[in-house]
Parts: sequence; C-alpha cells; structure tokens
Amino acid sequence: MVNPGLLKTAALAVAIVYMVVANVPPATPQMSSCNQVVNRLMPCASYVVNGGGVPLACCSGIRSLNSTAKTKADRQGVCNCLKSVLNGIPSNAYNISLATGLPTTCGVDMPYKISPSTDCKSVK
Repeated sequence: MVNPGLLKTAALAVAIVYMVVANVPPATPQMSSCNQVVNRLMPCASYVVNGGGVPLACCSGIRSLNSTAKTKADRQGVCNCLKSVLNGIPSNAYNISLATGLPTTCGVDMPYKISPSTDCKSVK
C-alpha cells in the first residue's frame, strides 16, 4: 500500500518543480527552455524523493540531456536549470545525494555535478 504522506510529498515536489520551471528563463537555443530539461528528468523525481531503483526512463533522460547539450552554453544552461530546480524544492541531504549520484548510477559522464551548489559558470 502506498504511504499517503509520501504520495503527498512527491506530488508537492512535482508541483514545486513546475512552479520553479515556469519562472526560469530559457536555458539554451537547443534546449529552448528549462521546462524541456525538467521534462526529460521527470522520470527521476520518484527516485530522488523515495530512493530505491533508478527507473530506466530516468537514465534515458539523463543520457539524452547530456548528449543534446553539445556546447558550453548548452551545458551551462542545463546546469543553471538543474541548480534552480534543486534550490526551489524542499530537500534534504539524502535527496541531494540521490540527485547528485544519478549520472554515475546511469553510467553517464557529465561535465558537472547535479547539485544546488554547483558553479555553473565553471562548466566547460
């Protein structure tokens, strides 16, 4: 049976992500909006909130996002979007640790750390 409190927390996290994304400017020309970045990573939300197994769709989204962000500006835009979203949702060290570990868990070598403390200006 699904824990109602956990379900409410997950729904709140998704709602907050959408509110944050609605107020973030476009990330890059290829990634025309932060909303596109979040849509690719939405399958990761349940894992970041609850832990457990990483959904295949989550890893597919991370791979797709990483391969689409070809230029420095693209990578910095995606980084800024992720940082903004992470800073805009209630989280704890456990959730941040899960988000940060996603690229490694999915076997993706990203040029920056998914973290609210990442300096996106230093992304190459």
